[in-house]
Amino acid sequence: MCTIFVSSLYIIFTALNNSILIVDDIHPIFIERAETLGYSCDYQPDIKAADALNILNNYDGMVIRSKFLVDKSAIDIAPNLRFICRAGAGMDNIDEPYAIARNITLINAPEGNSDAVGEHAIALLLNLMNTINLADAQVRAGVWDREGNRGHELKGKTVGIIGYGHMGQSFAKKLSGFGAEVIAYDKYKTGFSDNFAREVSMEEIVKKSDVLSIHVPLTNETNGLVDDEYLLHFKKPIFLINTSRGKVVKTQAVLNAIKQKKVLGAGLDVLEVEKFPTLGEQTWFDDLRKQGKVILTPHVAGWTFDSYRKISEVMAQKLEDRRLIIL
Repeated sequence: MCTIFVSSLYIIFTALNNSILIVDDIHPIFIERAETLGYSCDYQPDIKAADALNILNNYDGMVIRSKFLVDKSAIDIAPNLRFICRAGAGMDNIDEPYAIARNITLINAPEGNSDAVGEHAIALLLNLMNTINLADAQVRAGVWDREGNRGHELKGKTVGIIGYGHMGQSFAKKLSGFGAEVIAYDKYKTGFSDNFAREVSMEEIVKKSDVLSIHVPLTNETNGLVDDEYLLHFKKPIFLINTSRGKVVKTQAVLNAIKQKKVLGAGLDVLEVEKFPTLGEQTWFDDLRKQGKVILTPHVAGWTFDSYRKISEVMAQKLEDRRLIIL
């Protein structure tokens, strides 16, 4: 009985149009595997958002990265839309509750870039703790300052992780060989202690951390989480790493905490405002770019040559796993 039911579902599935609009640059492995599954892919990585909205109702699914906002209005004009694939981890550019209410299946791929994020966070942290960027610039400028560039060791330090999903876990695993104590807090999970991190309360994070690394999605609750008041509560000066979303951390608060010596250094892959010229117009940007205790990267923690392919492979695999329920 079950076999007949599944077979019938598969016949219905393959009889559908199964067309996918791809509005961002992705690795071609996704298209290859999707077409093998019976999908028809329309690859338009340079399409403008307005033009995509005009044709979206002609497709069963879409693939996005960051440039496309799928809000209620976008979903409403595409009643035939059955699934959305996000080529990355965060889903903050999709109205998830509304999409779910409309029975739209949502697929993301945090497994595809978690190693990249974990490694990037390690790179930022080691760079900060050993003043590598600053020392490099000084030597190139003819300054040989050993004492001014004396570093800190990770061994024996306590690393606090906020958010213990794919990214937080990856960072914890990468830390396992450094001899640090790794503690983690996640508001939405319990019982997650493992060989790489020990589950603790936020109070313990604030009390014990020498390093704080942020790995949470952007939500109404996490927007502005790290502000002046939050940083004030830490018992020890900390190194701060943010590879999650820029709006989780208030940049001016970080700059204030550096001046107050509450933050020893900050590695920021993401900012509240990204891309120029808008970034350069922020009131805090001039202080940020001059601050030698801050390392900045342009939202590339999860964007490596390796993750580019792995993200597409994960999306394709999840599309295959769900193909009988996406009807």
